[in-house]
Amino acid sequence: MNSGARWVAVILAAGQGTRMRSSLPKVAHPLAGLPVLAHVVAAARAAGVDDCVIVVGEGAAADVVRAAAGAGARFAVQAEPRGTGHAVECARDAAGNATHVLIMNGDVPLVLPSTLRRLMRAIASDDAPDFALLTACVPVEEYGILELDGDRITSIMETKAVEGIDRGESRYINSGQYAVRAPWLWSRLERIAPSPGGERYLTLLASVAAGEGNAGVAVIADDPAEVRGINDRVQLAEAEATIRDRIRRRHMLNGVTIVDPPSTFIDAGVEIGADTTLGPQTHLEGATVIGEGCTIGPGASVRDARIGPGCVVRYSMVEESTLEDGVDVGPYSHVRPKSHLCAGVHLGNYAETKASRLGPRTKMGHFSYIGDAEVGADVNIGAGTITANYDGERKHRTTIGDGAFIGSDTMLVAPVNIGAGARTAAGSVVNKDVPAGMLAVGAPARIRALRPAGDEAYDDR
Repeated sequence: MNSGARWVAVILAAGQGTRMRSSLPKVAHPLAGLPVLAHVVAAARAAGVDDCVIVVGEGAAADVVRAAAGAGARFAVQAEPRGTGHAVECARDAAGNATHVLIMNGDVPLVLPSTLRRLMRAIASDDAPDFALLTACVPVEEYGILELDGDRITSIMETKAVEGIDRGESRYINSGQYAVRAPWLWSRLERIAPSPGGERYLTLLASVAAGEGNAGVAVIADDPAEVRGINDRVQLAEAEATIRDRIRRRHMLNGVTIVDPPSTFIDAGVEIGADTTLGPQTHLEGATVIGEGCTIGPGASVRDARIGPGCVVRYSMVEESTLEDGVDVGPYSHVRPKSHLCAGVHLGNYAETKASRLGPRTKMGHFSYIGDAEVGADVNIGAGTITANYDGERKHRTTIGDGAFIGSDTMLVAPVNIGAGARTAAGSVVNKDVPAGMLAVGAPARIRALRPAGDEAYDDR
């Protein structure tokens, strides 16, 4: 492309999307973990545009669309729905001194950056036409149909205006994705006459260009799915299937083993290191990052978590938490938000953590709950242990020092501190601090000195 060109993407997102039958704007519906509109913005940026301007409506729905676009986008307002030509014209001031405009629909999320770059290159040379349009040969449905002379577009016809065509017949269609030289675009938009309903449509640009003897060029998408828009929830589900197939394929080509791709769901924002294996029925959501050489699944659900190299998570859930290197979780455990499991931690079956830090090599084998706690290194947490962290009004924290041994069925009534190397006897209810190297035994617990080997005496405190 011309190195002196400055590209702006104008993304049309002011439509109501009534066929979605939803209070949520169509372009804000989630698709593989991101709003539909966010996929369009990401494709435009990856294609190399210098700026993105989103055309939105007014009111509360427009605020939702603005949020769906993500950080860094700018906005133009189309106060009244007066057609696609008018919508693009509303972005003229925001486009500023751009030399070229990439026009996109906010509800066409499957277009690839490589395809957009081909579309942009089609008008890059000095002898190229002033506009190019992305198309594919697909069943016409509600799309406009291109009339072509070779690869040049002589006009764009509404489907209902074409005689003898059957709905479902495959034809080259108008995708609504244009690359246009900015000076030509702004001057020609003024010439588009309104329809009887007062709307002005971009499709008339094809006739304008052909009438000037420099018809626009059709650029054919490699994958017909790239030009398919989303108008209802059936099409949203179809787009979901397509984009998830792409995501899985990308990760597999980057060195990730996916044992059963159809049952594995990976959101668009997930990162996975090489030599990691994903078992069947695994769901990776949000901004999750997984290191190299992990085994995640089968039956794992991980959301907005950071998992270090060499971790294992089987039949368990990890949410908004961090697992350092070599952590082993599951089966049937739950790492709730704000947990931090340090290197080498083991969580066995039916173990739960919440807003807690477990130090290196700490083991919590089974049937235990640690919430709002700071646990040191090399701690053993026996079966049935819980931190009673809520008194009905406030949450309180528990601290367990390095090398402590928490006996089975211990209840730690927060706030409480267990010193380094301290122990609790099985079935203890600990409601006061246990100094380092001491033993808590009983309900409520009494504090005793640890018994030296071969010594039957205790020091009650």
